[in-house]
Amino acid sequence: MTQIAFLGLGNMGGPMAANLVAAGHAVTGFDLMPDALAAARTAGVTVADSAEAAVTGAEIVVTMLPAGRHVLSVYEAVLPTVAVGALMIDCSTIDVASARVAHGKAAAQGLASLDAPVSGGVGGAKAATLTFMAGGSPDAFARAEPVLATMGRKAVHCGEAGAGQAAKICNNMILGISMIGVAEAFVLAEKLGLSHQALFDVASTSSGQCWSLTTYCPVPGPVPASPANNDYKPGFAAALMLKDLRLAQEAAAGAGAATPLGAQAEAIYAAFAAAGQGGTDFSGIIRHLREAGRD
Repeated sequence: MTQIAFLGLGNMGGPMAANLVAAGHAVTGFDLMPDALAAARTAGVTVADSAEAAVTGAEIVVTMLPAGRHVLSVYEAVLPTVAVGALMIDCSTIDVASARVAHGKAAAQGLASLDAPVSGGVGGAKAATLTFMAGGSPDAFARAEPVLATMGRKAVHCGEAGAGQAAKICNNMILGISMIGVAEAFVLAEKLGLSHQALFDVASTSSGQCWSLTTYCPVPGPVPASPANNDYKPGFAAALMLKDLRLAQEAAAGAGAATPLGAQAEAIYAAFAAAGQGGTDFSGIIRHLREAGRD
């Protein structure tokens, strides 16, 4: 049994902490939202009165927070309280620069750390099927692996500090671009009188095959478990996809990388979110494309 502090018990962090409890770990958590704390308590998490209280005595501290500024603020607050020898694991999706600063803050306190963002969405968090992309030292990754395995089914050591965040934003740029491409193809097929099932049967077994089509198909019917069959309830919300695409564009600008399709995907999801659809699953972008075609 490991003593684990979990800071950030929202849609992703709550189920992840619950899976740690189910695996027999002693988990103390904190969140600013009362509803999140109540749900965590029901799942067996010991609820602390503050982030500082949550990390006291913890062997591992896991954070799952909205943005880089939140991670850095929490690290600034709790690191002086974290026990010597503890391991910091940040599972938030944040910018690479902030991730590297967080590693530096941990190192200044003599603490090992990982940036370990996840792929798999809320469903993956609940089912413990997440993929972790980790940046940090090999020793830190080796220490974290047993805990990550409790919350997911795959963990990849991507390199040194910030490499996990780099892998996450590159992966999700691919995902955002590919979902738009798949959705555009279905909209065109509709205009041409081709059924959803016919396009799916062809593309899923030929050169158009991709995860956005075969696992997360943006039209109802061909993939019964996709959000398209549940009125596009997330899943992975469009606002979160937009966040990741913006992070990718910030990284591309800083690195001098040309990512024209990534930039266009960001613009398309920004328009979708601006139309009040930020809480819709990101595969619901097909609705936006249909509307654009009516102009």
